[in-house]
Amino acid sequence: MKGKTVKRSLDRDAQDIKLIMPYIGDLPLQLIYMDTLQPFIEARKADGIKSSTVSRTLAVVRRILNLSARKWRDEYGMTWLATAPLIEMQDWGDATPPYPISWEEQQRLLAKLPAHLQRMMLFAVNTGTRQEEICRLKWDWECQIPELNTSVFMVPGELVKNGEDRVIVLNQVARSVVDEVRGKHDTYVFTYRGARMGRINNTGWKNAKRKAGLPDIQSDHDLKHTCGRRLRAAGVPKETRSVLLGHKNGDITTHYSAPEIKELMMPLKRFAVAAPEKLPN
Repeated sequence: MKGKTVKRSLDRDAQDIKLIMPYIGDLPLQLIYMDTLQPFIEARKADGIKSSTVSRTLAVVRRILNLSARKWRDEYGMTWLATAPLIEMQDWGDATPPYPISWEEQQRLLAKLPAHLQRMMLFAVNTGTRQEEICRLKWDWECQIPELNTSVFMVPGELVKNGEDRVIVLNQVARSVVDEVRGKHDTYVFTYRGARMGRINNTGWKNAKRKAGLPDIQSDHDLKHTCGRRLRAAGVPKETRSVLLGHKNGDITTHYSAPEIKELMMPLKRFAVAAPEKLPN
């Protein structure tokens, strides 16, 4: 699965390079900077392309220029560029606002999802984890807390958006999901037909949204925002919410203690208890 993930990333990079080549293809590296990239930016904006998508292409260009200035060298041992220019990401204020789902919408969507996506969705809204963290979650990352008769998952910083190791605290619902899949795969927590899931927002997810009559709920940030909103509604302080949602670690991921984990479990437990009792099979 790792090879497939790398290939998807390389394919996307190649697609971005193909998009921008008509604008910079004849330019030497030294003449590729924000002014010469502006025609590409303006053309994509005029076509109605979101700024986040344009920034994805610019990030590929930035990466190539940085490597040309810092790593790649010619036959004389000199880098291809003396310095890399500043490539600014774009933000036109066109990002889709988050859509935290209600309890009623959650029930409707769960009823239409296949079992493996049900489990992943429940884990997401009860832990505030991102799609990649869920799809790549490993049993090796589980740490037992004997004093509390529970466990947490410690996600390496390389998978976390802020680059810091992250603790995933489990309430009753998330714990039941983990226990349900325990033993089904030696490495990964969430799988389908014996293989690791690449993403949640797949065809099955999209079909379920349509059948449930719901808007374009994104499996990544919308479910995370759902958890955040429920924490806020439960009166959880901002700093605690930040730790639970993986925005900052508060030093707990490297030096956690049972009392600290217990303190983090309490707010998650409160809105788990508030959830409707009857969940779809």
